[in-house]
Amino acid sequence: TGSGSGIKAVTEGRCDIGLSSRELKDEEKSSGLTGTVLAYDGIAIIVNPNNPVKDLSLEDVAKIYKGEITNWSEIGGDDAEIVLIGREAGSGTRDGFESITDTEDKCKYRQELTSTGDVITTVSQNPGAIGYASVASVKNTVKAVTIDGIAATEETIKDGSYVVQRPFVLVTKSDAKLSKEAQKFFDYITSKEANDVISAAGVVPAN
Repeated sequence: TGSGSGIKAVTEGRCDIGLSSRELKDEEKSSGLTGTVLAYDGIAIIVNPNNPVKDLSLEDVAKIYKGEITNWSEIGGDDAEIVLIGREAGSGTRDGFESITDTEDKCKYRQELTSTGDVITTVSQNPGAIGYASVASVKNTVKAVTIDGIAATEETIKDGSYVVQRPFVLVTKSDAKLSKEAQKFFDYITSKEANDVISAAGVVPAN
């Protein structure tokens, strides 16, 4: 489920640590939650492998999702309708994508899917589709386009030159002490010792 569920579970005391793929909002912080950035993840803009388009500007991506560009031929592709695939409301990936592209509440989605895997599968099966997904999850069944000429790599995510990125956050209650086991996990996963594990998952360690 999306980031909202992890945040809510901590608020309600059902989880020691919640996971969010977006920064906490001001109202969430003021309600007694703390966010600790664990890693940074690129959000890949993906198209079908048969789509000749290789690069898009961030502005193009925004115009596509707002329905201002509706045919691939307008941006150097085939004469085909652009089919917009996205995530469900409450998804951290969607929050991240929409805030970076400044398209919040403006996207003209054809389908809103509940997992990254579903987005990748749908784009892989539709030559006209475009979607977004965590870089770490992208398979060779789809093609990630470069954004303003920059590919999503560990280096470009780390140095900020690949702009479509978001943080992975550990969410805890500000005023509650973690259990001994939860604290041990928290200390380990935010230590340098865990960086190889984090990198192996395809994201960039924050610490």
